[in-house]
Amino acid sequence: MSLPTARSSDTSGRRRRPAELAHDASYERDLQASFNHEASLDRMCAPQQNVPTLLSSPSSLHSLCPTTKCMSAHTCVGHHACEESWEEIQSKRTIRAENEVEANKLVNNYRFGFRKWKSHVTARPFEVRSDVVKELYSELNVVKPHTGPGQFITLGNILYVFLFGWWVSLTYLLVSILMFVTIAGVPYGKLCYKLCCYFLWPFGSTIHEVGNAVRTCCEQAPDCECNLASADDSSPVLLPSPTEVPVQETAGRPVRTPYWRRFSTYVWLLLGYPLLVVIHGLACFISWILVFTIPVSKMNAQTLGVILLLPPEDVAISTTSLRAHQGYESRPLLCCYHAANWYYYKYTVDGINVFAVNLLPLVIIALIIGYIDRENVYISSDAKFAVAIGSIIPLSYYIGMGIASMSAQSNFAVGAVVNATFGSITELTFYITALLRGHRAGNPCLQEVVKAALTGTLLGCILFIPGICMIIGGLKHSEQRFSSRCTGVSSALLFISVGGVFAPTLFSKAYGNLVCDACTNSTGGNSTSNSSGPFICHNCHYDLNNGSLFHDHIEPLVYTVSALLPAAYIIGLIFTLKTHSHIYDVHVGAGQVADHHGTVVHWSRLKSLVILIIATVLTSACADLATEHIQPILSQPNISQYFIGVTLLAMVAEIPEIVNGIQFALQNNISLSLEVGSCIAVQVCMLQIPILVLFNAIYDVGFVLLFSDLHLWTSIFSVILVNYIFMDGKSDYFQGTALVVVYLILLALYYFAPSPEGC
Repeated sequence: MSLPTARSSDTSGRRRRPAELAHDASYERDLQASFNHEASLDRMCAPQQNVPTLLSSPSSLHSLCPTTKCMSAHTCVGHHACEESWEEIQSKRTIRAENEVEANKLVNNYRFGFRKWKSHVTARPFEVRSDVVKELYSELNVVKPHTGPGQFITLGNILYVFLFGWWVSLTYLLVSILMFVTIAGVPYGKLCYKLCCYFLWPFGSTIHEVGNAVRTCCEQAPDCECNLASADDSSPVLLPSPTEVPVQETAGRPVRTPYWRRFSTYVWLLLGYPLLVVIHGLACFISWILVFTIPVSKMNAQTLGVILLLPPEDVAISTTSLRAHQGYESRPLLCCYHAANWYYYKYTVDGINVFAVNLLPLVIIALIIGYIDRENVYISSDAKFAVAIGSIIPLSYYIGMGIASMSAQSNFAVGAVVNATFGSITELTFYITALLRGHRAGNPCLQEVVKAALTGTLLGCILFIPGICMIIGGLKHSEQRFSSRCTGVSSALLFISVGGVFAPTLFSKAYGNLVCDACTNSTGGNSTSNSSGPFICHNCHYDLNNGSLFHDHIEPLVYTVSALLPAAYIIGLIFTLKTHSHIYDVHVGAGQVADHHGTVVHWSRLKSLVILIIATVLTSACADLATEHIQPILSQPNISQYFIGVTLLAMVAEIPEIVNGIQFALQNNISLSLEVGSCIAVQVCMLQIPILVLFNAIYDVGFVLLFSDLHLWTSIFSVILVNYIFMDGKSDYFQGTALVVVYLILLALYYFAPSPEGC
């Protein structure tokens, strides 16, 4: 199956692809789907002469199909036949990837039971990246021509002066005065004075490491900067960084004292350099945390690690953007033109997004303040809980990257085991630690919080994640289509799982005895008096522990359901991965995968496994701290414990999945966005809950698979609604809005619900 070579000029249904996404698989799938669609339509129908032969988008087919005249009544039966042909064609996709590992990852994204992952698991060759991406990873040593200082007056550069420039420049001025006072450090004082002016407004200026010829020029003529400008005007746009070539010392000139034999060097390293280490380190940290100002961080790191450790006579500052004359040997060290760049949100470090990297220190902070300050002397429990919950976000991202890396480098059986083992590890660690802590403290409220978190994850994955992806994707693409047959597998398993999880609850409602603790009539008498009038009962519940109903009937039902649900999950894996894999029909086309020799994988299998184990241990520790300090949050009188469970505890660990789903939707790959939520919801019901039941059977923590009426009916209603939305195989922002609004309504129910029993 080959990709089309022509493309319609009509861009109303398909937006032009950005340059930096030129190799993305979703774009190739869109082209392939359009090509297959056209070919199928030609086979099925005989269009009129004025019908174009190449359709640019599914929406154009949708508008064209009803007016198409067919040659035979058996070949095309109007609009419905064309709709069915689209559903059939949409499932036949050919993907394109840069290498074999990425191709395997993309194929796994379409398989049921595999965690959907957007980020690359291999390092993409720098040469094939777009200019925008190359700019992100630039080391700030490429000289560019510019017309004048006016072109650098931008909002980001002006903010740099107020956020960093003035205090860094002031520090250099103070260090310069200090070096002049020491007499021996006068050369460094001159250098600091020049850098003082540079860091106040560094844009357009270049710091060079000069060679012998340039150094001679500067000694003979103080305005050496003007001589550096005497260059050819025909310089390229991006100037390379030439390597300095050693030149013999000029005859008759005294030989320079080596750098480490100078007294001024040690004066500088003891008095001036340490202060600048603190200042540049602080500026580097702040600008890195802000992400969009990473160029400022690179500039400070380059200054601290290279420029300030050079002999002062080897450092020259020039405002020219042109290539130095051939007789001058110099090497650009630092040339910054913009302090901020919006596209740094896609910057990665070893394959991990920069936002996840910046959140990783929260793990260390959470462990330090949690296990050292046990008595809450310095930090309150609320702050510890917030830091512990926030630290789970980057750990979930690292776990997702590890799962995707191992799956992409293994066969589908190993990948399925890894996904089933580590896919729910973040949530399970929190649930188990909460149940253990609640059992040891005799606090039944934590059990209800765990049930609320399970229900909240279910609601968020089948309502919020698909809804927000439909909204964002629908705002960019007017209508998005997906194969309803593929989503039908997840929908069927979702029905089975929800029915199985809540079967013991329905059974208890049917056969349990309703018991009330206190009943009074309108006259104030108790339940034993003979007073007439209506009775008002309080604290009513189904009596399951007293008697044989729970132990003889409900508990065996729970174990039966917990055994059947994982079996259904395994059958679903076999169905979609082995016997009926043709439903997805996702394969790599011939000749579309580049040579994988020399492919650089961010994380090898061993590295991925080590990171998964470490992240799991750290997640357990952070979950233990979160459950330890959750009680003050649960004691808030104005917030229901149900609401805390279904929102904060349920959705924090799913933030990486939400980000992945949104990215898929933006690239017009709504099918993967919908599968993100469905797969998590199925794993919650078919893996996480049976594991909790098994854990309770081994170590009794009081976890009973009986949910409140609110959990029961909200879950059933949500599953029915989302299956109704997915029925037609189309999505837009209105359907997404409906799902999100329903989700918010259910959250309002939990917010105003009374606290559960025992809390």
